[in-house]
Amino acid sequence: MERIEGQTLGVEKGSLALFSDFETGGDMWTGEGPRLVRRSVAFSTAFRASPTVFVSPEMWDYDASANIRVYLTPEAVTPEGFEILFRVWGDTRVARLRAVWMALGPLPHSDDWDL
Repeated sequence: MERIEGQTLGVEKGSLALFSDFETGGDMWTGEGPRLVRRSVAFSTAFRASPTVFVSPEMWDYDASANIRVYLTPEAVTPEGFEILFRVWGDTRVARLRAVWMALGPLPHSDDWDL
């Protein structure tokens, strides 16, 4: 467990449209097999250390006639930002996806020493 001291806990959240392949005929809608999308997110203020990041679908439009195989996760988390990774495989077809995210972590404090 990570212990965060004092009142330096920062929470930032946001929403990001990852793709809309139905409109563009993109690979998530028309392709088969392994496919992935990565999107970068920058925090408005850097955390003191890499925060804990949660990612979840906010709007998900998929083809219900195929199997739904998805993997959605934050990756490459740093104090400045992270990447959202969305991966599908097999015959899964996704028209569009918007993800919501939340980061919780320690913020810099004026009493911090730079040694």
